[in-house]
Amino acid sequence: MAKWEQLTPQQQQEVNRQLETIRRGVVEIVPEDELRQKVIDSVATGTPLKVKLGLDPSAPDIHVGHTVVLHKLRQFQEFGHQVQLIIGDFTGRIGDPTGKSETRKQLTEEDVKRNAETYQKQIYKILDPQKTQLFYNSEWLGPLTFVDVVELSAKLTVARMLERDDFSKRYAGGQPIHIHEFFYPLMQGYDSVALKSDIELGGTDQKFNLLMGRTLQKEYGVDTQVAIMNPLLEGLDGVQKMSKSLGNYIGIDEEPNEIYGKAMSVPDELMLKYYELATDLSNEELQQLRDGLGNGTVHPRDAKMRLAYTFVRMYHGQQAAEEAQQHFVTVFQQRALPEDIQEVALPQEALEDGKIRIVKLLVTLGLQSSGSEARRSVQQGAVKINEEKIDDPNAELTPQGGEIVQVGKRKFARIKLG
Repeated sequence: MAKWEQLTPQQQQEVNRQLETIRRGVVEIVPEDELRQKVIDSVATGTPLKVKLGLDPSAPDIHVGHTVVLHKLRQFQEFGHQVQLIIGDFTGRIGDPTGKSETRKQLTEEDVKRNAETYQKQIYKILDPQKTQLFYNSEWLGPLTFVDVVELSAKLTVARMLERDDFSKRYAGGQPIHIHEFFYPLMQGYDSVALKSDIELGGTDQKFNLLMGRTLQKEYGVDTQVAIMNPLLEGLDGVQKMSKSLGNYIGIDEEPNEIYGKAMSVPDELMLKYYELATDLSNEELQQLRDGLGNGTVHPRDAKMRLAYTFVRMYHGQQAAEEAQQHFVTVFQQRALPEDIQEVALPQEALEDGKIRIVKLLVTLGLQSSGSEARRSVQQGAVKINEEKIDDPNAELTPQGGEIVQVGKRKFARIKLG
């Protein structure tokens, strides 16, 4: 193993650069000291790390939530590491029981192959195919004999399996757990044995499966992998995990206008999380955006339009992004506003340190007759400034002049600084 002190200053800088990027947006690294040592060894010897991701092709349409881990893989590729992408054509016939309250329906071989082909077409919108090794885990799981399977299952106890949250809940609730479901984490872990993976990525809901890889590698005398858990991305409802079945998703294969329009409905409070986890913005660009939103120099609407533009650019190209943005501005923004919005003067004396509370603003502009009426309109979601909904009655605005204030569908005013 290479030691930190043996590295040149340039190599030390490279190690720190890689670790900073790898940690971006990550929930947990198990164990982190092993990750650091693996990166040190890789930089010292010039040997790329083998970074694994397993995909069970049960839902072939990739959405933005799925791309969180794919972007992390791309970051590893940009540092010169090798991605081991496993299409779980064998495990996919069982189905991952993670988060399920009942046994999943088994897929046919035809289902798995068809879905796997769709996955391959979509993942290379993010990953570099030259640095991606594609495997089907039937290559090593299919040839296992029954004796091999018995030996594999002897590595773990039922008690260990029941540590898994979904299994323990089903057991406690008297719900059936079929024996073949126990084999899913064993087979996924065996993938890491077969490929001698250095690192495995997955969502926080995959922690049990990822750690199983470490356990089995140790049992089979293989250097143990590091497990990196990425957060689950909330969908457009801002509450539940992004899911096609819930309809709160942005599909990367959807039409550009559809992607752009959906991205504009991302809740404001999740914007930075979407940028951090699901876009190709650099750490520096992300920090500039975070600072701009924090100090008010970047308007949330502009940041959201940039997010929508970025998604379309990433999956359909820059020209499509330009066209989708123009379409949105023309069809949605312009249609939502009347052509002749009256300018209303906002006296300087109404401002305090250049700011004014939203409730006071509505009354001062004559859009509401009283503070209580203004507060109620805000709470009911009827107030917008430059097409952005305001839902906090205590919010403040630093007017620059030209802002369009809207109450309901019929009351509008364009601010003119007096």
